[in-house]
Amino acid sequence: MNSVPMRILLVIAVFFLSNFSFAAPDPPPPTTPPPPGLPIDGGIIAMVILALAFGGYKIYQYKKRVVR
Repeated sequence: MNSVPMRILLVIAVFFLSNFSFAAPDPPPPTTPPPPGLPIDGGIIAMVILALAFGGYKIYQYKKRVVR
């Protein structure tokens, strides 16, 4: 047999059989239930108020410094 078709056959065989050698089994199921989702909107209003207050304070400081 010619060496070129044997090389092609070897490459094809390695390509198709490598999938089985790298496959991993499924992970085991979790023993405890996952934690409940936390609400994302709980403190947004407070954070917006604090951000506006901080922004106002920084603007006040900037205007106070520029006027002098």
